[in-house]
Amino acid sequence: MERAVRAAEQALIEFEIAVETFRVEVENFSRLHHQKLGPMYARLDELDALIAEAKAERSGDAEDLRLAREARSLVMPMPGVDELFHDWMGSDGISDDAGAMLTDRPVRPPQRVRPTEEVKRLYRELVRQAHPDLAQDEAERQRRDAFIARVNAAYGRGEEQLLRELAGEWAAGPAAEEERRLSESEELYARLEWLAQRKELLTVVARELEDSAIGAMLRMAPQDPDGLLDEIAEQLLAQVSEKESQLAALAAG
Repeated sequence: MERAVRAAEQALIEFEIAVETFRVEVENFSRLHHQKLGPMYARLDELDALIAEAKAERSGDAEDLRLAREARSLVMPMPGVDELFHDWMGSDGISDDAGAMLTDRPVRPPQRVRPTEEVKRLYRELVRQAHPDLAQDEAERQRRDAFIARVNAAYGRGEEQLLRELAGEWAAGPAAEEERRLSESEELYARLEWLAQRKELLTVVARELEDSAIGAMLRMAPQDPDGLLDEIAEQLLAQVSEKESQLAALAAG
């Protein structure tokens, strides 16, 4: 029974590592997606509103006026845009980098925060050693919880040196040399039941990540997410160009 519990604990830890790894990938890809494509989406919303307003002005039709108001209501207000784009949008309007996304001018790539392979290795090793599920009492669990929170934060930022420092800190700690004590049969059964419940919870979290819009995009190009962003950017640029032409035609008419 003890061997079964050990195997279940290690399997759960590996599953948690996989879920956390994917969560960080989704979070980072979402950030890059907004940074790189956000200005284009904002421009498309603005063009949709301008086109609808131009049509309503020409026709005076009640339905066209309603559609124009609806399109304008979907345009994100300036504070929200500023929040979303951060350094892409300032008090003087759209930044040079964001503006370059709508032209053929080169643009600096958004900051990469994806963990390197070495960072992933350090992270996995630390989680295997310090996971809270390996604690023998509540005080030890709390210590491990606090430590793993620091590990997760460093991993999310891709900080290799900090992870190395955390590895040294853990190796020097009192829990580094601990061996797992034998438990009573009743406790082992209860432990297995808790591990099964925890796995079900993580399965739900993993499914939600995979089913999210960003998660689905990552699954489409797991080896080259940047290439997928470039492909989407090209499609959005084509849409911007088409709507600019449509708006110009309405103005000329």
